Amino acid sequence: MAVFFTATLLAMTSPLMAFDLGQSTRCVPIPSQMKVCQDVGYSEMRLPNFLGHSSLEGEVVPRSEDWRPLLQTGCHPQAQAFLCSLIAPVCLDTFIQPCHSLCVAVRDSCAPVLACQGHAWPDALNCDRFPPQEDMCLSPHPKFTHFAKDLPKPACQNCPSVVESPAFKTVLDALCQHDFAVTAKLYRRRLLMGEPEFEVEGRVEFIRQGPLLPYDTQHLLQQWLLINLPCAHALVRPGRAQLYLLTGAVQYDASLALTHLFPWHKKDINIAVATRKWKHHRC
Repeated sequence: MAVFFTATLLAMTSPLMAFDLGQSTRCVPIPSQMKVCQDVGYSEMRLPNFLGHSSLEGEVVPRSEDWRPLLQTGCHPQAQAFLCSLIAPVCLDTFIQPCHSLCVAVRDSCAPVLACQGHAWPDALNCDRFPPQEDMCLSPHPKFTHFAKDLPKPACQNCPSVVESPAFKTVLDALCQHDFAVTAKLYRRRLLMGEPEFEVEGRVEFIRQGPLLPYDTQHLLQQWLLINLPCAHALVRPGRAQLYLLTGAVQYDASLALTHLFPWHKKDINIAVATRKWKHHRC
């Protein structure tokens, strides 16, 4: 996952020829190995697809799997529907493309994630190629139009500082100066097919809750790791899960920014004392 579906992006950097809606197509079952489009609400797709792929095994399946890392970040709730409408278009009496408005919504949320990996939004997904919403096309779902705008969300950022064996005052100052502080075990696994490389293992414990929501924080940190892959590779070592004290802030636009990571080893008495005394400390 160090290379964020580079093969797909390289293949899509030049604009594709317009898809010919009059060309002959055929309906085929969505292959079971095409995991990214297994739960989209239909079981048959058209070939060639809207990206010009005509071979299931040679093009469609491998290219679809290249999109999995982006979808795992949760960059937009309809990102899967948008991408699958192109790589595995539903087999109906008429062609159903994504609407221009759906493309714009997904692009505006997911292009910053690609930029965080050093990639631009692919030319082949230029939203101007898709029909307006008044045509028969896949439109944004109303409930996602303003999805979770006020809730904290992960975003691309400069890598936070890692402080090994911190002083007692350093930890207390970090707890005082930032919106939240949590402890979490971060794990970097050896990649298996389709699995995310980074994971938040077990429960997330609050030292200072701030604006974070208890039911959402583990997922929030997981998304942060998948979006900020260059930082995650630099911060999290492979092997066993490591416990960290993490501090951060929630910005004016509700984006979450991590500021410090304190690896918490058994020998780090200062972290243990600081987090225990924090409840009675006056900043």
